[in-house]
Amino acid sequence: MASVRKSNRSPVCDCDVIHEAVVNRVRRRMASRNEYGKLATLYKMFADSTRIRILHALEHGEMCVCDLAVLLGMTKSAISHQLKSLRLLNLVSFRKEGQIVFYSLADSHVKDILDKGFEHLDD
Repeated sequence: MASVRKSNRSPVCDCDVIHEAVVNRVRRRMASRNEYGKLATLYKMFADSTRIRILHALEHGEMCVCDLAVLLGMTKSAISHQLKSLRLLNLVSFRKEGQIVFYSLADSHVKDILDKGFEHLDD
């Protein structure tokens, strides 16, 4: 069995044995580097409180840029800039009604991510 150094630092494995069966089993279940990059980019969208506020507002109903700007106390330009980022990662969708563009969450997965985040905070 591998020994673990005891110190004030985090445990460090000092074994020379690789647990090949475990490594191979996990390797088969790992995604590609490209997929991890995409996932990290997705999570970066949730790292900004303004984008989170926009998403949470849209969870409760579709809204236009003007409505979001008033609700969040921001400029229409700032809201539009954030919506563009969210749209590019398919987190929000939009529909036009005349000249007004209404935004909503792209799908239930976005709502699930938000809900799980808030649920985690409440634990």
